[in-house]
Amino acid sequence: MQPDEFSLYDLTVRVERIDGNCTCAMAVGDCFYVQGGKLSLPPGKDFCLYALASTLPLLPARQRHNHPADWMESDSRVACPDPACGLVMRIARTAERTLRHDDVSATPWVDENGG
Repeated sequence: MQPDEFSLYDLTVRVERIDGNCTCAMAVGDCFYVQGGKLSLPPGKDFCLYALASTLPLLPARQRHNHPADWMESDSRVACPDPACGLVMRIARTAERTLRHDDVSATPWVDENGG
C-alpha cells in the first residue's frame, strides 16, 4: 500500500425487522449502500429519510478498521428514531476498498513521514 492509500469498508444498511407501525412503507430487506463517501439505493427503491438519518453518524466509524474491543466492532444495529415505528437496521461490512487521499480530499496530500 502506498503512503497516500487507505482502506475503507463498503457497507450495506438493511432493514432487519419492524416491530411497530412504519408509516414510511419500509419493508424488511429494504437497504442502501455506502461505498467510500457515496450512498446509493437499489434501482427504483427509496429509503425513509428519518431512518437513514439515524445511521449517518455511525457510518464513517463503521467503514474504518477499529480496535477489536471498540463497540463499533460489535454493535451493528440502529433503530429508527420514531419509537412507534420499531424499525431496526443492521449495518454490514460487505467489502474492503483501497482509496487514495487525493481522490477524496481537496487538500493536497503531505506525507508527514517524508515518503
